[in-house]
Amino acid sequence: MAHHLQELLGELRQLEKEVVAELGRSANNFRFERIRGKVRFDPETVQRHKAMAVGLFRYVLGSSFSMGLTSPFIYIMFVPAVLLDIFASLYQFVCFPVYGIPKVVRGDYIILDHHRLNYLNSLEKVNCVYCSYFNGLMGYLQEMAGRTEKYWCPIRHAVQGKSRHSQVHTFLDYGDAEGYRQRLAEIRIRHEV
Repeated sequence: MAHHLQELLGELRQLEKEVVAELGRSANNFRFERIRGKVRFDPETVQRHKAMAVGLFRYVLGSSFSMGLTSPFIYIMFVPAVLLDIFASLYQFVCFPVYGIPKVVRGDYIILDHHRLNYLNSLEKVNCVYCSYFNGLMGYLQEMAGRTEKYWCPIRHAVQGKSRHSQVHTFLDYGDAEGYRQRLAEIRIRHEV
């Protein structure tokens, strides 16, 4: 079974690479290139994007009343998110080296680039940065939690949830008491990031 699982994981990684490559082909469709990690549109596209932007005043007036009422509840979540980010990063900085757990690279998860799109007005850019930050933070935290779980309790759940971190395939089967006692130390030191 372990060999078959490794084959499936290899196929999954290959498919993920193909998905990323396919998504990356949009650079050709929308006339941008990546230079040292930054996206650059050609001047004609920049002008076309600016012409397509909806002004802030018109954007706000076109929003529904319910959007205005709920926005404070959305934005207040930024405060606990930043606190969680700070404390989780501090946790990783202090604890991961002690246990030999490879650190999660925050920049691999939190990608903030939507604010550079000229067809978004200032409020849309703030909204996009918020969502990019929040979703990236959740991925960063999930990977950090997965690496922590791998060290302390590398046991799969009896029922698989919809979301899994990258370490779960290295975990022991639910109910494998002998494997847990025999292989815990080996699993802790085997790093797959």
